[in-house]
Amino acid sequence: MIRRHPANQRGHFDFGWLDTHHTFSFGDFHDPARMGFRALRVINEDRVQPGQGFGMHGHRDMEIISLILAGGLEHRDSLGNGSVITSGMLQRMTAGTGVRHSEFNPSATAPTHLYQIWLLPRTRSLPPGYEQREFDPTGSDGRLQLVAAPVPTAGALTVHQDAALFLARLSAGQEVRHELRPGRHAWLQVLAGAAALNGQPLEAGDGAAVSEEALLKIQAADAAQLLLFDLA
Repeated sequence: MIRRHPANQRGHFDFGWLDTHHTFSFGDFHDPARMGFRALRVINEDRVQPGQGFGMHGHRDMEIISLILAGGLEHRDSLGNGSVITSGMLQRMTAGTGVRHSEFNPSATAPTHLYQIWLLPRTRSLPPGYEQREFDPTGSDGRLQLVAAPVPTAGALTVHQDAALFLARLSAGQEVRHELRPGRHAWLQVLAGAAALNGQPLEAGDGAAVSEEALLKIQAADAAQLLLFDLA
């Protein structure tokens, strides 16, 4: 079973400094039918204007992943971490017992385009933690590249949840396949371009919840960038 979540049905707010779309209920966007999928709680697509950002604020008991599509994001937190993550980089923050952080676009001229993802952790009250990785942009060309996993894996972020995340960049007509073990679920998010999931067309910003499917066949209708979650 595949359920499409169209991009134009996301919550949308334009605050001037921030243009944001919410796949699931978040902030002032509340839909009881869209409270997440499996361990996925938040998928936000954000565009942050130059010199703007999120001031210091707190989180608890959440795995927070930021994927930068364009521009950069300056991160500072109460753990003492401070860095600028740029296009092609992913960041994982385990909020656990509590962490405070800020996120700003450090550029004076260029906007930042990112996805922020929240996963419910497998265990509450974990020690807070931070990790970031730069991924070779060619590593996901024509294939599913593992970028986060529940056990330490060379080159991938570690998430404290039974979830694996994959990135793929496909040219028009290219196809990738992913097998789901019995009892597993998936979420496909189209970051850019257009693709078909088991024949169902999806466009940029669309998501698709997948259950009771053994094989996922993802074919790009034109050049596409995709994020796939394999979930318990």
